[in-house]
Amino acid sequence: MILIADSGATKTDWRLCDAEKKITQFRSKGFYPFIQTSEQISEFIKAGIASQINGKEVSQVFYYGTGCSSEDNKLVVRRAMLMNFPNAEIVINHDLLGAARSLCQHDAGIAAILGTGSNSCYYNGEIITENVPSLGYILGDEGSGAHIGKRFLKHYFEKELPAEIHELFFNTYHLTNEIFLENVYGKPFANRYLASFIPFLLRQIQHPFIVALLYDSFLEFFNYQVCKYPRHTEVITHFTGSVAFYFADILRQAASDRAIRIGTITESPIAGLTLFHCGEK
Repeated sequence: MILIADSGATKTDWRLCDAEKKITQFRSKGFYPFIQTSEQISEFIKAGIASQINGKEVSQVFYYGTGCSSEDNKLVVRRAMLMNFPNAEIVINHDLLGAARSLCQHDAGIAAILGTGSNSCYYNGEIITENVPSLGYILGDEGSGAHIGKRFLKHYFEKELPAEIHELFFNTYHLTNEIFLENVYGKPFANRYLASFIPFLLRQIQHPFIVALLYDSFLEFFNYQVCKYPRHTEVITHFTGSVAFYFADILRQAASDRAIRIGTITESPIAGLTLFHCGEK
């Protein structure tokens, strides 16, 4: 049996493919090896999927995850996988390669992730040949849920939101400066917290202020990421991630204004990865 995983900072999507190409799907919490140990990740796996399958029968694991560009972080995840799938060949890769394989399959193109965080690469049909550093949610992650949430909250606390949006947001979350600072500076996963306000923006998607906020954030992503690739006007740019998926119309408009051609936009790379590794979705 082949087990495929795509893990972001918030969630992990799993697909199990058996010898008859039957696909079973699971979802668990996201893994973040920068701050989580192998033991902690292993416990998340046990709670999320290991109780539903026989780990000893898994022969291969293809894992694509946030933070898995460094060998140290790959080792953290590998150890967690072996705790649950002791007989499997474990292949750990960065989530960006997962996005590229899912979106481009065996064709050249630009693959981009817009979810809790953001990233992009140029993929030649086999490997990633160029990658503009994203720099994370403090210095970068343009176009991501964390970036959009950070910009929105700055407007909120500086009383720059339209009155109706400010009132609705306050009545929904009752967010004070003290609560905000505690969640961003006093607790882990500040990026997830900043991105947690995206559903509110989605509900107000018809408001011109929200549209402009999203458009500007996506334009920053194109300016700082996609436009840095020399062939960005020649090849197709594909997207995966919840932010790209749910705000696709605004994303496409920002791309068009920068002469960037958009191809596939998916909520998650997992279906494309299942096709890549198992030959069918």
